[in-house]
Parts: sequence; structure tokens; C-alpha cells
Amino acid sequence: MSNKLLFIVNPVSGRAKAKTVLFDILSVFASRDFVPTVHITRRQGDARLVTAKWASEYDRVVCCGGDGTLNEVISGVMDAKTDTPIGYIPLGSTNDFAASMCIPVSPVEAAEHATSDNIHRLDIGRFRERYFSYIASFGAFTAASYSAPQTTKNMLGHAAYVFEGVKDIVNIRPLHVRLEADGNTYDGHYVFGAITNSTSVGGIVKLSPQIVDRQDGLFEVTLVKPPQNLMDLNKIITALSAGDFSGNPMFQFFKASSLKVFSEDFFDWSLDGEHVKGTDEIKIQNLKQAVRFIL
Repeated sequence: MSNKLLFIVNPVSGRAKAKTVLFDILSVFASRDFVPTVHITRRQGDARLVTAKWASEYDRVVCCGGDGTLNEVISGVMDAKTDTPIGYIPLGSTNDFAASMCIPVSPVEAAEHATSDNIHRLDIGRFRERYFSYIASFGAFTAASYSAPQTTKNMLGHAAYVFEGVKDIVNIRPLHVRLEADGNTYDGHYVFGAITNSTSVGGIVKLSPQIVDRQDGLFEVTLVKPPQNLMDLNKIITALSAGDFSGNPMFQFFKASSLKVFSEDFFDWSLDGEHVKGTDEIKIQNLKQAVRFIL
């Protein structure tokens, strides 16, 4: 018996590579006895709406694009209140989620993974009415994920984010933030904050696989204090690259299942690389093993 597969394609992700590999991907689906319905996204938010409407009618949903496309598909599955498994063929500029989950960069190999029976439950985050698969962040580096021009991302990939991040460092403005996390309070000025469920974030933040469990219902939270001199700045950059914050006075690092973030500054956030406006109080919750993912 054939399996019904909803295939959502973002035609502009990365170097618009989907246009050149689409036939190869569909050939993999056919060889694995899947009958795909193909939807080409037309605008931001389209993947979420289509997934929410149709996911429950299919045996699995597979998306082809960047982390933003994956974010929309996960959000659509949550909106639909269905347990339909999700597959991912990464064709974005950095593909942090794929790197963290060891999903192949080859579209054909990723398609083979997406048609396998290797299905796992994964945590996701809820940010007000939005969802995220691997990061909610604010402060320095955050704008790099959504402000770098798409043409620059396509040409330079990860380097585009690094260039934008360096521009951020030059104009660091500390933000006064209070976080309440599982009964603990963290109050201070920070230049960067990340609530993550991933080992890799744009190549800027890296965490050891030994401390990241995507099924434990806990986020890894990283807060970076403002540098007072070049030595402090060097400590920050070195620690972010190595993913080792132990004993580093420029960092606060902890795990939490839910957080409330308070600030008088209405700063912007990034959810899986997508821009979101902030408010004076934001609740962020880890939804333990909320989605089924094909790896």
C-alpha cells in the first residue's frame, strides 16, 4: 500500500537549489512507495497554513528548505493538533537544525532519511503563540539571522551570518533583562541570550552533544554579559566558538523547562532565524517530546 506524503518546498531557500534537485527527491519518494502531494510555498507563513490544514490527512509531512521553512511546518503540525511525523530536506544557508540532528546535506540522502521508519519524539519550544525547533535568541548576533540579505546568504552561507554578527559586536547595547526559570531568578545586563535545544546555532554558539538532550524537556540557556574591554570580548568569542562556558565570568549557563523573560526594552527576538517582535513580558515553554521527527 502506498503512503501519502505532503511535500512542502520553499523554492528560494539557499541557492534556490530545490529547483535543480526536485526530480531526484521525487524519484526517492516513488522508489520508497510514497505518493507525494507537492506544495510550492509562495510567501512567508504559507508552509504553516498549508501544514495546519492538511497534515492530518497524510502519513507524513516532509519539507524542503531552510530552518525557517521547518519552523513553519512544525508550527503547522502543532496547530493541526496531529501527530503526523515530520521529515526535513535541508536546503537553507546554514541548516543549524540539520547539523545538530546529523541530517545529511545531500538532498537525495536526506530524502532517503525522510522516508525511513526512524522516528523519534523531540522537544520543541513555545514562544507566546509561536513555536521554535532549536532557538529563541535576543541581543547581539540575533539580527544576523534575519537581516542578512537573502542574496548574501545564498552566496556566502554561514559567512553571511558571521559578517552580520561582527557588525553587531561593534554596536553592542546591553539589555537589562530579568529571567525567572524553574524557580530561579537571573537579573542583569546581557548582550546576548539564547534559549536553545541544539548543538549548533549559526556556527556562533556551539554546545557539546554531551550536554544537549532533545527529549528531556529542558532548554539550554546561555546569557552573555557585556564586555568591558577587548580581553572580555575575546573571552566571549573564544567561549562561544568552543562551546565551553565553565568558569567563564562572562557567561551564565543553565537548563530550564520554562522561562519568563521581563524587560522594559522592547527588543527583537529570533525564532529559528525568523524575526519576532518582543514585549515587556514573554513566556517560553519547553513542550517535551511534542513532535515526531524522522531522522
